[in-house]
Formats: sequence, structure tokens, C-alpha cells
Amino acid sequence: MSKSRLHQLSELGQSVWIDYLSREMLQTGELERMMRDDAIVGITSNPTIFQKAISQGERYDEQIRACLGETDDPKEIFWRLAEKDVGDACDVLRPVRDAGQGRDGYVSIEVDPNLAGDTDGTIAEARRLHAEVDRPNLFVKIPATKAGLPAIEEMIASGKNINVTLIFSLERYAEVVEAYIRGVERLVESGGDPSQVASVASFFVSRVDTETDKRLDELGDHDELKGKLAIANAKLAYQRYKELFSGARWEPLAAKGATTQRCLWASTSTKNPAYRDVMYVEELIGPETVNTMPEETIRAFQDHGEIALTLERSVDEATRLFEQLEEAGIDYDDVVRVLEEEGVQKFADSFAELLDGIRAKRGELAAA
Repeated sequence: MSKSRLHQLSELGQSVWIDYLSREMLQTGELERMMRDDAIVGITSNPTIFQKAISQGERYDEQIRACLGETDDPKEIFWRLAEKDVGDACDVLRPVRDAGQGRDGYVSIEVDPNLAGDTDGTIAEARRLHAEVDRPNLFVKIPATKAGLPAIEEMIASGKNINVTLIFSLERYAEVVEAYIRGVERLVESGGDPSQVASVASFFVSRVDTETDKRLDELGDHDELKGKLAIANAKLAYQRYKELFSGARWEPLAAKGATTQRCLWASTSTKNPAYRDVMYVEELIGPETVNTMPEETIRAFQDHGEIALTLERSVDEATRLFEQLEEAGIDYDDVVRVLEEEGVQKFADSFAELLDGIRAKRGELAAA
């Protein structure tokens, strides 16, 4: 039997994660099937994903009813639902982590997005989530905001796995790596085992093109530059990754068992129907990376994805593209600033919508 396209992709050193989680996936065996057939070795979730899962069907009703005897706080109910799903998914994926020296087999849950500007609140919430779920293959997602950076360092220093999310800019990425390495250094200094802590740096890909293309349309007459910055941005980030995780500072940590903070390509579904539906997978294939995909992108890549090591192709062209965009009037720093602000707001809006949905469900079940 021939290997699937995603199995071939994983053989090139890129881990395939799914950007979705639901109780249905867990109860029907769909997750195990995707692990077998689609080479899935990790899961990411966010408020939008949970909002979609909880609003569909009745699989959460029994647990919500049980919660109503103890609390009517929709946020507390949500955390109980999410922690149950994430814990169960961690258990399914645990053998992947154990067999692979801790590189994959992780499930991500995000801190309350309303804490994006609150360092101490983020640290407290990340500690709580790690304590509540209590699985060695849990990733807590912390956004790469200015306030998030010290929280990332603190959690790594205390030996807790972190998925750094909402990264858009190369400058912020370097700050994320610095926070991770400082955290590992502190962990080692305190006598901790750096081989037991893992982290990924999640670059949001397609949104960069969405924002840049919109600005190019407003400027006019630059169609040749559209649909390119997102991939160029990720390619240059990978070059930065290779530089930062080598040399005199990193190598002593690696000798003690520390693992690199891999780049994770997120937001890899294609938002523009004029673009190839798997372009953000095909153009970013390389070793020591992760691509987390929604199910429709997984299906599309399995059907017609092309597999080749592309991540280090055309790096010089990627650098030139930044110059061309600047000449055309695109302010990269402003693009990534807007994307970070919008990203935080979108997750906060989804979280509010999620809590509204739980309130409505709570009312239905209480009246039944």
C-alpha cells in the first residue's frame, strides 16, 4: 500500500498536527483514525475552535448538566469542558510523545485571550491549566504580545510546555526565542531537566497575505507582489531559527538535553480562493518544523498536495521581496502590528461568543 501524502511529508521531517478538537473526534475514534491515516501527531485548539465544537450537537450536554449543580458561571463551565477534551486527547496522543523523545504528541489549550496584556494573569492562568489538565504532553498557548514574553520565559523556567501563538513579525519571533532560551537557562540553573520541557513558536501565515494584499489593492498596480509575503516571512523566520539555535550560547544547553523551539506554521488554510488551496503547506516543507492544518486543508493535501523540501528554496528572493514591498509603499512593521492587535481581538471576540453560547445552552438544559 502506497504511503499517503501526509506520511511522505512527515518523512521529510515536518510534523503534521490538526488545528481542531471536538468531543465527537474523541468519542467516535476519528482522532485515532487520523493519526493512522493522516500522520497526525499533535493538536492545536483556540477559542474559535471550541466555540464551533460546543455549539454543534449534544455531546457536551451531559457534562454541562453536571456542571450546573456546582456552578452557573459560563467561563468555569467552559474550562471544565475544554479541560476534559484536552486531557482525553492528551491521553490518546501520549504514546506519540513517549515514542518520539518528546518532540510530538502534544495538545494545545489557550489561556483566556483577554489576558493578552496581563503578564501576571497569563502566568497564573498557564500554571492553573497545567495543574488542572496535568498531562506531560499539554501545551498551554500564550500569545507573543509584549506582555506575553515574560510569561513565556517564566513558564519555561518552571519546566512547563508552552506553545507561543500569534507570531507575525520576524522581530517579535527573535524576542520569543530569546524568552525561550532565557527560560531554559534559568531551568538549568535551578537544577531542572531541560529535556522535559518543550515549546513551539506558532507563526500565523495566511493572515499576513490577507492584510498585505488588501493594502496592495488600495495602492494599485502591484499584483505581482500579492500572495507572497506570508511565505517569504516564514522562510526568513526559519533561517533565523537555524541561526538562533546554534552556536556558543545554545550548544551547552543542547548538550544538557534542551530541545529547539520548533517553528509551527499556523493559519495555513488559504483565505483567497484565487490561490492554490494547499500553498501554505507546499511552500513551507522543511525539517524540524510543524504544520497545523484544519481538516479541509488536510483533505486537500491528501488529495493533491505536492511533496518536496521547499522551505529553504528562494530565500534570497524572500529577502528581496521585503525590499520590493517597501518600495511599493507597504509598511511591514505596521502590517504585523495590525495583525497582532486584530489576532488578539478576534480570539477575545470568539471567547465572548463561546461564553454566550454556553449561557444559551445552560438556559436550554436548565429549562428542560
